[in-house]
Amino acid sequence: MKFRTWIKKSKAGRILWRVIIGIAGGSVTVVGAIALVGPGPGILIVLAGLGILASEFAWAARVMVHTRTYAQKAADKVGMPKWAQLALIAAAAVVSIFVILYLYETGKI
Repeated sequence: MKFRTWIKKSKAGRILWRVIIGIAGGSVTVVGAIALVGPGPGILIVLAGLGILASEFAWAARVMVHTRTYAQKAADKVGMPKWAQLALIAAAAVVSIFVILYLYETGKI
């Protein structure tokens, strides 16, 4: 039996599961919002957080679809080819990982 199925057997378990998902997804979404103005692939992190929240909350699924649409419209306005957008996102993710590893190794985080 899966853990999710087991914990959702009771009403208290269902509430506990939603609280856990809410905290995890909310935390990831907040980190993504910070990354929007800081270094890192902010929109991807926000979408990951909304994806976690969407597994239990219908409103998060609607927001995620709206956010994806908004991000795609912004990308279309720039006029970059799709391959260039994906390459830029991948490069930003790799650079972010290297920066985090460097900061960790130097003891700054």
